[in-house]
Amino acid sequence: MSSCFTDLAQQYIDGEWRPGSGSWDIIDFNPYDDEKLASITIATADEVDLAYRAAARAQKQWAETTPHARRAILEKALRLVEEREAEITEVLVAELGGTRLKAGFELHLVKEFLRASAQLALRPEETILPSPAEGKENRLYRVPVGVVGVISPFNFPFLLSVKSVAPALALGNGVVLKPHQNTPIAGGALVAKVFEDAGLPGGLLNVVVTDIAEIGDAFIEHPVPKVISFAGSDAVGRHVATVCAAHFKRVVLEMGGNSALVVLDDADVDYAVDAAVFSRYVHQGQVCMAANRVLVDRSVAEEFTEKFVAKVRSLKVGDPRDPQTVIGPVINCAQASALTGVVEQAVAEGARALLRGEASGTLLSPSVLTDLPADSALLRQEVFGPVAFLIPFDGEEEAVRIVNDTPYGLGGAVHTADVERGVAFARRIDTGMFHVNDGTVHDEPLVPFGGEKHSGLGRLNGEATVDAFTTIKWISVQHGRSAFPF
Repeated sequence: MSSCFTDLAQQYIDGEWRPGSGSWDIIDFNPYDDEKLASITIATADEVDLAYRAAARAQKQWAETTPHARRAILEKALRLVEEREAEITEVLVAELGGTRLKAGFELHLVKEFLRASAQLALRPEETILPSPAEGKENRLYRVPVGVVGVISPFNFPFLLSVKSVAPALALGNGVVLKPHQNTPIAGGALVAKVFEDAGLPGGLLNVVVTDIAEIGDAFIEHPVPKVISFAGSDAVGRHVATVCAAHFKRVVLEMGGNSALVVLDDADVDYAVDAAVFSRYVHQGQVCMAANRVLVDRSVAEEFTEKFVAKVRSLKVGDPRDPQTVIGPVINCAQASALTGVVEQAVAEGARALLRGEASGTLLSPSVLTDLPADSALLRQEVFGPVAFLIPFDGEEEAVRIVNDTPYGLGGAVHTADVERGVAFARRIDTGMFHVNDGTVHDEPLVPFGGEKHSGLGRLNGEATVDAFTTIKWISVQHGRSAFPF
């Protein structure tokens, strides 16, 4: 077992590793074999306060640091991730049940986001705009918001912490990070350790491992953070947004999805099958961008379905430590039980199980369901696991209607031999992202990432991240004298 689970099973506040002072412990389990990985005494609301106060103190000097000095620390963090890739992989496999393939995918993106964040530190901080007033100079300064609170989820914990933490730091902010209780090491302690060893001044980045049962809304109500960056379920995100609005805080919300991968009548069926299987079953389907629904034009549905089911049946289910495993465990037994319930409900509503997965603890082999009634609520909700719904359609108009018939609007994909036909289709879909002739699971450091409807508010990555974690200050300079009307 990685030493991270013993050495880093603490809070990280004001540059010090310390136990929490709460009255109970969060137990970190391996979801595959139920091995106890770590026990962390939770942080209290007082410790959340200490973390935010430390970040606020440290941020003042950090904001005055040269952009090149900030970039150097981000570059060192990148080198440390590269050097520790093997150990971090072991943590990801053990703590969240991710396969080695998934860990490699996550680490690749972490490195890309660290590279991009290092360059973000050098972004121009001042512009000058003309004024209609004679002799007036308008200077616009882009300044850090101050302190950012980050709440990360369990499915891509290292990545989804880094993609907010790294650019927030690069742009001159302090950060307090609250990782998910199921992934306190990968989503919190590892991030802190990398930046600590990269030379980040103490207090700038703090990690509090806690639970709302202990702290209530203290993390998001606290007066210090000006921005809360949240990734997780839409139910929790809705509450975060409500509390932040009451306290005049800016929010960036990356929430659930119900993405569709659409196969038009002229698609390359074999390629579409590969894209759809990956898009639905990567990381056991525990991905916000995963293709919950696979829509297939009726003219190619028979061929697609046969090939799709055959490929899904071939996916190896089991120990995520085995390099051949494609489907590992879901995050916990409650999730496994809920997913079994989804399949049972679908079948009870009249769906036909082309492949019906079996559950063993947290291992759930993949299911493929079709003929689900069009009015089923299951087609409009996020299913966070290895369950695919195949939906035949007749023509593009029907496909567009079905794809948009959901409260979510994160992403999706369409397959067609005609790229411009695909683009025209994508433009009719109410989502923040859509991909032509590819899978549904994508994230790139320079491209705005986010959704519409219940899938989120705001965007991250590239310029969108700059907008999220900085604010603009206008300072005008009058050269000569202004004329006043009285």
